[in-house]
Amino acid sequence: MTTSARPATPTGPAPVARPRRLLDVRTVYAEPAALELPRGQQVVARWPEAEVVEVASALRVPAVHGDDASVERWVRTKTEVLALGVRKSMTARKNDRSANWIAPSLSNGCAMACAYCYVPRHKGYANPITVYANSDDVVGYLQRHVARQGAKPGPDQCDPVAWVYDIGENSDASVDAVVSDNVRDLVAAFAQMPTAKASFATKHVNRDLLTYDPRGRTRVRFSVMPERMAKLVDVRTDPVRERIAAVDDFVEAGYEVHLNLSPVIVHEGWLQEWAELLAQLDDALSPRSKAQCAAEVIFLTHNAGLHEVNLGWHPKGEEALWRPDVQESKRSHNGMENVRYRARWKAVWVQRLLDLIAERTPWLTVRYAF
Repeated sequence: MTTSARPATPTGPAPVARPRRLLDVRTVYAEPAALELPRGQQVVARWPEAEVVEVASALRVPAVHGDDASVERWVRTKTEVLALGVRKSMTARKNDRSANWIAPSLSNGCAMACAYCYVPRHKGYANPITVYANSDDVVGYLQRHVARQGAKPGPDQCDPVAWVYDIGENSDASVDAVVSDNVRDLVAAFAQMPTAKASFATKHVNRDLLTYDPRGRTRVRFSVMPERMAKLVDVRTDPVRERIAAVDDFVEAGYEVHLNLSPVIVHEGWLQEWAELLAQLDDALSPRSKAQCAAEVIFLTHNAGLHEVNLGWHPKGEEALWRPDVQESKRSHNGMENVRYRARWKAVWVQRLLDLIAERTPWLTVRYAF
């Protein structure tokens, strides 16, 4: 691991405003190949005072991902560290749940710290943002992949007309847009694809995205949950009321806006709290927003390894998330051993929430629930 000379600052758009509560970068761990690319130079230029340290792999930084003491610095590492790499493999993975395809990501990790997030399970003891500098390669791959699909043969739960590509499975694209122009590039590329659209879930209201030109080809899914629980487990995210308040503005800017009702965390009084949230949505959204809106309902999935990590930095949150009395082990579709609510009970709880949605927000189509 060596400290690199800072690359020359590239010309281009002025840096975006950076939310310092989320990102105050002091160290950039960078693969040398990433520093040679214009996008890598852009990332480094946005934090001119940060130390640039060369590493062999942006996803395996010993001082970050391999140090168990990093758990105690969980949030601080997310604030002060970026990793910068080059994406080596390009694969669009079949999904057909939230999206038809999971796009090869241009980032991994997040500056926010949701206690239930599954991404840290793969990384070790810290989960800062890793951003990939070869955005042109990813955009080109997606353009060719979309072209090979041709027109969508018929409607499905993802979309009635377009192939849907999730561009933020392992990150939050609204925060990624603070780090580089990767998200802008993806939104611009999908704006030119009449048979496909991009999709990403977010808990951050980045109003710089309102200056993009999505032309209806990017779906933003604002994740919402009852405010009391969000304050406990949605660490460092924007308040739920701010996410709801942003829906109309993003619709007016040309985005398709859906809602992720997730994660649904079962506890005493949980259904009443969801009733109050649904009433809030009904009051806040405009008729135009309601007419184009749909939702995904996702009940909590947790993981024993993540539980152990969380005990090191946020044990209070685990009191709500880790419930062996009502949870059971289950292998997820990605092959991981996780814990979910016991199947028989969960089926009842899912139906109760779906009935509540139909009663309180009949305009809100549920695309799927699990």
